[in-house]
Amino acid sequence: FAASGASKLVFTSDYRIYFSADNPQLLAFEENERTYTKNDSVLIAIAPAKGDVFTAHNLATLKTLTERAWQTPYSTRVDSLTNFQHTAAEADDLLVRDLVGETGTLTPEDLARIRVIALNEPRLAGQLVSDSGHVAAINITVQLPEDPVAAFPEVVAFVRSLANETSASDPDIKVYLTGLVMLNNAFNEAAMADASTLLPLSFAAMLVMLAILVGGLSATIATLIVIAASIVGALGICGHLGIPLTNINTNGPLIILTVALANSVHIVVNFVHGMRRGEPKREALQGSLRINLQPVFLASTTTAIGFLTLLFSEVPPFGDLGLMAAMGVIISMVLAYTLLPTLLLLLPTRVKQQKSEGNSWMDRLGDFVVARRNLLLYSMAAIVVLALSGLPRNELNDVFAEWFDPAIEFRSNTDFVTDNLTGLYKVAYSLNSGQPGGVSEPRFLKEVAAFAAWYREQPETMHVSVISDTLQRLNKNMHGDEPDEYRLPDSRDLAAQYLLLYELSLPYGLDLNNELDIDKSATRMVVTVQTLSTNELLALGERAEQWLAGNAPNINNPVATGAVMMFSHIGARNISAMLLAGATALALISVLLIGALRSLKVGLISLVPNLVPAAMGFGLWGYFQGQVGLGLSVVASISLGIVVDDTVHFLSKYLRARREQGLDPAEAVRSAFHTVGTALLFTSVVLATGFFILATSQFKLSADMGLLTGIVILLALLADFLLLPPLLMKLEDKPNAKVVRTDSPSDPAAL
Repeated sequence: FAASGASKLVFTSDYRIYFSADNPQLLAFEENERTYTKNDSVLIAIAPAKGDVFTAHNLATLKTLTERAWQTPYSTRVDSLTNFQHTAAEADDLLVRDLVGETGTLTPEDLARIRVIALNEPRLAGQLVSDSGHVAAINITVQLPEDPVAAFPEVVAFVRSLANETSASDPDIKVYLTGLVMLNNAFNEAAMADASTLLPLSFAAMLVMLAILVGGLSATIATLIVIAASIVGALGICGHLGIPLTNINTNGPLIILTVALANSVHIVVNFVHGMRRGEPKREALQGSLRINLQPVFLASTTTAIGFLTLLFSEVPPFGDLGLMAAMGVIISMVLAYTLLPTLLLLLPTRVKQQKSEGNSWMDRLGDFVVARRNLLLYSMAAIVVLALSGLPRNELNDVFAEWFDPAIEFRSNTDFVTDNLTGLYKVAYSLNSGQPGGVSEPRFLKEVAAFAAWYREQPETMHVSVISDTLQRLNKNMHGDEPDEYRLPDSRDLAAQYLLLYELSLPYGLDLNNELDIDKSATRMVVTVQTLSTNELLALGERAEQWLAGNAPNINNPVATGAVMMFSHIGARNISAMLLAGATALALISVLLIGALRSLKVGLISLVPNLVPAAMGFGLWGYFQGQVGLGLSVVASISLGIVVDDTVHFLSKYLRARREQGLDPAEAVRSAFHTVGTALLFTSVVLATGFFILATSQFKLSADMGLLTGIVILLALLADFLLLPPLLMKLEDKPNAKVVRTDSPSDPAAL
């Protein structure tokens, strides 16, 4: 029944899914789009081999491409060098026409004139043509439907077809595609690439490791069936709940795979060990279930709690990932108690009996830890302190344009366009005059022009598109194209007349709706900046706010919006949310462990190996990376639930030895190493391997999350083997009244 929901799963790649419905930056962005037009667009850049756009052939290619771009699905506007509405005075008339007319009759003089106009026009230079004229671009604005799932591939397929046809007909021209629509499509392609490579690779790796550990085909098959059922069940429930697939939660199956395997391994390993000791199949299975019932339940529950805290995230796809993974973990736990034992009983199982369990190397590790308990305790404490000292080196920062691997076409194309023409990062301001028709008010226009001039002086700025440039050009045209008249009109009436005359002369699709609101009380200014980190972009935004506060009293409530601003704010918001989530998870897990272990002291001791690994991981990250982005903001919550697993299994075996066998702390530690050490080592390696495979993702959020989580899991194993046992022996130094001692502390009979 659960799996039947898989048919309802849909994939969405709209970047807006990264923001909750009440996100203030998203609300401001959508308000800006409602006032003007949407910013969703595709930028087609062409780069002639000889480095000169201004030839008759290249302009003809650009013009043809511009005309064909109008056929792009959902397109509402197409802007390029060739259809730029150039204005000029002729006697008492204002002429508005395409900058490039018929390309078949262009003379050298025409080409020189077009070059001069284009490279000196603020609307074109640095946006639709490079300052040196070696690259030009076509910007296609699209109005996507409310449900853009099918629309994105349609738009992308069309523009790629245009690009391929252009390259095929003219091999000397290279075509590059970027823009927000291509960004959305890149999310999709990265997710599909990961799903088609990482999940099969993980299955293969897990299969090999599982076969090595259990050494039996039946147990391996039974475990794989449980894993597959857990994944399919979780995906199906997501379909029933209407949760969309994104490039973040498509990693859910890989995470479920590793965690579900860890759940099953403990039962399978103890089952196999029982049969190796000569126990009948049913008794061996009953014994395995008896000693693993509580720890598997605790491990699964704490892991699910860790994943469910992702619901606190300000990034909905992370919440979806947490819910999917939590469901998979719970399903795997239920199946580990029901389906797995059934399969182990029904399938033929051949296990060679052994006189000893062949666990001497883990016994030797236990002996070493007991013998060197004080040295290990203090040396591990020193290592922890050293690792934690790297925490202050971390800086909350991100570069969302670099979330994609350079192997992804969008990333390489965007890098080229940013280096040679214009950037993907656009910051939009709605500058409001506070009164209908106020955009023509001279005082308001002067402040708008001054704000644009301030932005152009900033080193981060690549281009500024603002209505004041158009009005200055119109004022010059209406004064006989006198260079000295390139300035703003002196009166409100004159500015309003210029705008009306200009608007009436524009062709369909190239009006001023993208710059002026309906009652002409506000205008949109769009600033294109270089590829900046979130901190750099937020700092630029703060400087702009300070300038406006001190120099623009006639501009009301200006707010910087745009996709890049939304992504810049979300990191800090998500960190705050996940700190609350982590505290909540820690409280719940602590109460659960204290109650389940029936010991306040041991429950509190367990917090050390549970908290230290994530802190150490971030400390090491501070030494070697130092940049904490959106993907790492959820690692603490994810890893907290996972690393508890090893602690729970070790402590359950330790307490069983203390309470049921009356062993003192040192002997109980040896017993825990002997009983569960190999399984802990294996499950930790399995979990870390799964996340390290995720670290090879072409999507940086997933890769960083996988890498650091894998590191934290290995640090947790180190803490459970080398820090937790010495700590237990240090704080539990009073043995129980009844103590069982044997000649060999690892004698199976004593266990």
